[in-house]
Amino acid sequence: MSPKNTFRFTARRRLTALAAVPVLAFSAACGGGDDSADGAKSHGVAEAPAAPSSSSDSSDSSEPAEAEKSKKSGTSGKSAFYDTQMKYVQCMRAKGGYPDFPDPRLSGYLDWAKINEIGSQPGRNEGIKGGKNRACVDELMAAGSAEPRRDAQKDYESLLTYSKCMRDNGVSRFTNPVMTGGNVMPGGDPNPASPALDPGSPAYKKAEKACAPGLLEGLEGMA
Repeated sequence: MSPKNTFRFTARRRLTALAAVPVLAFSAACGGGDDSADGAKSHGVAEAPAAPSSSSDSSDSSEPAEAEKSKKSGTSGKSAFYDTQMKYVQCMRAKGGYPDFPDPRLSGYLDWAKINEIGSQPGRNEGIKGGKNRACVDELMAAGSAEPRRDAQKDYESLLTYSKCMRDNGVSRFTNPVMTGGNVMPGGDPNPASPALDPGSPAYKKAEKACAPGLLEGLEGMA
């Protein structure tokens, strides 16, 4: 299998796990252990996609019909990724139990600063990813499939820096990301099936506030 987006493929694997095990919105804070997680080595480097060829003497000066339609409807700049992500947001509001779920950014990526603020409210963390009773998991997976191609190596390096930052700021059991064969798996709780970290603890929230701004756009919800 050669997925169009290696990071997106990893997201699908995480969402498959979400369907079987409730997943918290935040990578959690220290649950009592002081062990440092072993660092995962990178064994795969994503190749940059080939630049599209262009012809400066192209005689076709007309814009595609869809682009023209987009301009007339006022949606210019909002990609298919944005549209698919918006369907997920609408599902979260209508069926997922979060009527105040925020719009995605114009890039299509979710605004995790606002989402985490909602999830930090008492009793509102359950279902912050995929909706309560997993009502919007299908829409979430569809949005992941529509995500533009990413540089997996850069994503890995950003997540690795984030993991180290979390440990440096008191979340000592926060694990490193793993990159194998071009697929990136974010770090976090050493045992998601039986969480050892507490996402609501003051220690985690303090670490997240210090480390999250350094993540590349689109990685906030995966870390």
